[in-house]
Amino acid sequence: MQVDLSGKVILVTGAARGIGEAIAHRLAANGARLIYADREDATAAAAKSPGAVAMKMDVTDRAQIDATIGRIVETYGRLDILVNNAGINTAKYRVTFDEFPREEWDRILAVDLNGLFDVSQAAARVMRKQKAGRIINIASVVGLVPLRLQCAYAAAKAGVVNLTKAMALELGPHGLLINGIAPGSILTEGTKALFYGPGGQFKESVQKMIDHVPLGRPGTTDEIAVAVLFLAAPENTYTHGHILTVDGGWTAGYAREF
Repeated sequence: MQVDLSGKVILVTGAARGIGEAIAHRLAANGARLIYADREDATAAAAKSPGAVAMKMDVTDRAQIDATIGRIVETYGRLDILVNNAGINTAKYRVTFDEFPREEWDRILAVDLNGLFDVSQAAARVMRKQKAGRIINIASVVGLVPLRLQCAYAAAKAGVVNLTKAMALELGPHGLLINGIAPGSILTEGTKALFYGPGGQFKESVQKMIDHVPLGRPGTTDEIAVAVLFLAAPENTYTHGHILTVDGGWTAGYAREF
């Protein structure tokens, strides 16, 4: 899939690896000027895309956020698209709600919801002055249909879903397009450690999970990147306030055999 993003300045958070890296690569391959932002060193990821740069940014640090957005505007004169991909979940605390540690709740919401809010707010202030811009939030199917033993992640991603819609209502009149994507189970280093790798923490549960995915497999990071590319495409001018589900049909219904 090819679209013309020539000259577009795009910031992708959590871009050092995984879904964020795939998104940034795909957008850069279509002509955009990419900023790979991450709390880790994203230099190696950015080096794969000609003209891209890596910037250190922890989405839980408002000073770093403001400094990064300011540097982008100073360098490029504008910010056209923000992809809020940075996010975390928990592997250690797969426990019921009544046993879930408050400190783990705070850690997850600080990144997945509060961090997304802070980055979006800083970017939106720039985009409103431009009277143009796009924000694409990476949510999760867990924000649409909660799964067991991850209450904080479910709450954070459900917050992202409705925050995306609230942003669309308020920023649309100012020329901004706001949308989100809800990935299903995607094959990353993280999900390999949990499910799909030979030493996966929950590898015995993989088949049960895949049985509920009509396509019968996890998604790839590039399949999420293609969805982001669609929402970023200049020709896509009327999709607004939408959550695009990319889950192999997982949330289409209960895939039972009886």
